[in-house]
Amino acid sequence: MFYISINLYSGLIMTIFSNFFRSLVLTTIFSFFVPVFLVGGMLLVLSLFSYIPGLQGMINDVSMQILHFLATFGTGSSLNGLLTIGLTCGFVGALFDIYVYYRYQILHTDS
Repeated sequence: MFYISINLYSGLIMTIFSNFFRSLVLTTIFSFFVPVFLVGGMLLVLSLFSYIPGLQGMINDVSMQILHFLATFGTGSSLNGLLTIGLTCGFVGALFDIYVYYRYQILHTDS
């Protein structure tokens, strides 16, 4: 009887841990890809708008400013800057998910 209750308790712990780990991984992945796709999409839209006559100069200036901004975080490389911003957002997203899980556990046990 005691073995069965321990086995059920460990199964419950593993279910809670697997749900938490799955949530943590998904949150981290989405938090990484959102700024990458946002900046990449912005550069893609700007490159498409650069084909409109009369806007090439302004669009090229805006694109270069974005690339210089990314190069600031990437020690001279725009791609490294984009990866640095993505990794930072992924880390912050993971921290937020851990905090939300902790708060849910605290509020769930008190009620």
